[in-house]
Amino acid sequence: MRPVTIAIIAAVMLYAAAAAQAGERTQHPLPNDSTFPIARAVEVSAGATLVWHSGMVPRPANPDAERNSPEYWGDTETQALSVFARMEESLDDLGLAFSDVVKMTVFLVAPPGQEGMDFQGFMRAYTRHFGAEAEQMNLPARSAVEVAGLVAPGMLVEVEAIFVRP
Repeated sequence: MRPVTIAIIAAVMLYAAAAAQAGERTQHPLPNDSTFPIARAVEVSAGATLVWHSGMVPRPANPDAERNSPEYWGDTETQALSVFARMEESLDDLGLAFSDVVKMTVFLVAPPGQEGMDFQGFMRAYTRHFGAEAEQMNLPARSAVEVAGLVAPGMLVEVEAIFVRP
């Protein structure tokens, strides 16, 4: 073989190997043309680097209020906004973005005096980062569960996520 041909073959093989290492992401939408801002499933091909991010909890909304009171932490929407702000800071440091999320687990506690979790309050914060309102449509597969409590009394929201490194 001629040296030019060998060089071309080697370049093609290196390109193919790099493409395989990049890992591709495929989103599977919810059925029936649902506009709910999550994916039914997210598929990541071999060669992708996955990052498991620990759960994030909110900062106090009003540090001057009585510790662990509803005024100290804020409502579900306020806490979720704080969690996403903290997560965004961490992602910036890691070279990631919300568009890189492939799986998210949300833990919600029922606010004091309410029978169940405030899912709508959480969704108001969530849609600022995911879906049409956020102007980025890489939607994660997501679960939201109600739990009895989190690390500190009064905390209502914790979010953990898995990311694929671009």
